[in-house]
Amino acid sequence: MKILITGGTGLIGQTLCPALLAAGHTLRVYSRHPDKVNTILGDQVTPLNSLKTLSESDYFEAIINLAGAPIFGKRWTDERKRVLLHSRIDVTQDLVKFIARAQSKPEVFLSGSAIGFYGNQGHTILDETSPGQDDFGRQPCVEWENEAVKAKEHGVRVCQLRTGLVVGKNGGFLQPMILPFKLGLGGQLGSGEQWMPWIHIDDHVAICLALLNSTELNGPFNLTAPNPVTNHIFAQTLAKTLHRPAFLPAPAWILKLLLGEMSELLLGSQRVIPRRMLGADYQFKFTELGAALRQVLCD
Repeated sequence: MKILITGGTGLIGQTLCPALLAAGHTLRVYSRHPDKVNTILGDQVTPLNSLKTLSESDYFEAIINLAGAPIFGKRWTDERKRVLLHSRIDVTQDLVKFIARAQSKPEVFLSGSAIGFYGNQGHTILDETSPGQDDFGRQPCVEWENEAVKAKEHGVRVCQLRTGLVVGKNGGFLQPMILPFKLGLGGQLGSGEQWMPWIHIDDHVAICLALLNSTELNGPFNLTAPNPVTNHIFAQTLAKTLHRPAFLPAPAWILKLLLGEMSELLLGSQRVIPRRMLGADYQFKFTELGAALRQVLCD
């Protein structure tokens, strides 16, 4: 396939793109920093510096949309919220506009989303049919998906990728946690009872490939491992993997003071399960957090 990818130099893209190349696909990668595309992904991919330069005659059999400013990191000021929202919505709108004017339409559109779609729901078990609870973390996901599904109007199969916390080697939520835990300064966050839906990067990539190659699967998919864990279990498992203790919890009030509204990402709870991928007989490579962490941190 000839595939257009946005967000190809991010955590997921850095693993997905090599896997697509190995499978024989041809890649064109859109990036806000096109000069870095070949440095990060190699000379086999073709950089693209603007989606608006695509013409009606450009043809891609598939589009994978992973673009978006990192949710973790900077405090959620009003300006940062606008950046988080528009970095997702604007790119998705541009992709759908390209699909609308393209002479030959792509067969499939895989568009990113996140388990933040469901909002903070405590211990409730959530699958792809579950309604959401409103908070800011949900808003970008809902608007992101609403823009993506407009591609259906042009006969394109659309899959929304509701991604959990990605366990991988190239950064992501795990990276800033490693040093404190190695120093023995790690521990649960808040009560530790909040659920953390996670997925190993290899499973995320394999699911993307499965959705890409299917002719029938469409709609929302939870890209999470079958066994989410509470934050307490996550902290204990990470500490055990690094052969360190985990006895310094971070109280919720400190996280709220330091991070403001962004603390919802750490204190909110989504007990998400990948019901649709399990129903499609996908066999997860990593079903237990301990094995996933050992592969990333120890192999």
